[in-house]
Amino acid sequence: MSLCKIVRLEGYIQSTYLAIYPDKIMLLDGGCRADVPMVLDYIKLTLKRPITDLKVVVVTHMHPDHAGGANKYREKTGCLIVSSNKKHQWYGGIGGRAMHFIDINLAYYVAKRQGRSFKNLYYPASLKPDITVKDEDCVPRFEEWQVLETPGHTDRDLSLFHMPSRQIYTADLIIKLRHKFVAPFPIYDPKVYIQSLTRVKDLKPSMVMMAHGCEMAIDEDTFDKLIAGAPKHPRTIKDTIKHKLLWRRDRDRHIFKQNRR
Repeated sequence: MSLCKIVRLEGYIQSTYLAIYPDKIMLLDGGCRADVPMVLDYIKLTLKRPITDLKVVVVTHMHPDHAGGANKYREKTGCLIVSSNKKHQWYGGIGGRAMHFIDINLAYYVAKRQGRSFKNLYYPASLKPDITVKDEDCVPRFEEWQVLETPGHTDRDLSLFHMPSRQIYTADLIIKLRHKFVAPFPIYDPKVYIQSLTRVKDLKPSMVMMAHGCEMAIDEDTFDKLIAGAPKHPRTIKDTIKHKLLWRRDRDRHIFKQNRR
């Protein structure tokens, strides 16, 4: 059966997208752990369908707002978790566990900045997907959707391309902030990141669905500006923390100036 619609829900700190079919539903990313009750309530109360209609949850990469809810969805609905075919865990080893701890706390920081109430964001550092996919595979049970490997933000980023409509979900590849598009923090590999942007541009998608932003058409000129302005050096976790702190300092200075007027 063909796609009925794609719905964007406002998640805890990111946008969450559902691909809704008459007989099945796919969640385009795992979102935060805190999103699980909201998404399942939407299926039950708004769509008036059993939560077992959620058949697949894709995990595009392992950050808290993309992988955090996956295990809970599987536990509650019996859905399949689909993710990248990587031998090593993103948060593997002692350094990886430290990075996992930092990333969860950065997610709390973003939530506080957005005025969200405190919610539990903890999720396991390792993921055991039911099915792994590689570049240009179709999503199991959702053959209209093609998996594209678009790394750069991490080493395992996935985008999901709906071939009939040419809509694409790019997770954190592109971030929409107010009136501009920016690259994400961190950037694992700048060269590969630019290649991923170019690949999405060359697809000429009808619509780009972003995890931080919304869904919108992005023209070639905008893609070209993104590519030209993309980072030339890696953005590390340390850079990410520094970026957040500088943003806060600049914001506080702006508020202070406003209050003095």
